[in-house]
Amino acid sequence: MIADLEAATLAELIAAAKEASKRAYSPYSRFRVGAAILTAQGAIHSGCNVENASYGLTVCAERNAVFRAVAHGSLSIRAVVVYTPTPTPTAPCGACRQVINEFGPAARVLCVCDGPDRLDTTMAALLPDAFGPMNLGR
Repeated sequence: MIADLEAATLAELIAAAKEASKRAYSPYSRFRVGAAILTAQGAIHSGCNVENASYGLTVCAERNAVFRAVAHGSLSIRAVVVYTPTPTPTAPCGACRQVINEFGPAARVLCVCDGPDRLDTTMAALLPDAFGPMNLGR
């Protein structure tokens, strides 16, 4: 599915997600996640998970990357790459799916890991019948 992206762009997204994971602040879970967002304008924004002693205040890598893109003026997401240092890929959590849907209901999502497997999907598959701006007439 992610084949509609140029190989160089895809490689850049994967590298950005992996690099972001190195900056994760995860002293509680030790689960270092990185994400990279490709906006409709072609910009790449990355983010990492940032944990907190009050665990509910933790922010996932995917949301961090989305918020960074929005802070830079991008309101349309074309693709998301999530990297986890695991043997199998890990999909975004429910909260991240909802946030990604807000800005990229048609976005491609690629989850990569240290193993050979990849999860290559879409927001529509990850969050079927999603609630979002389209339900509010936007």
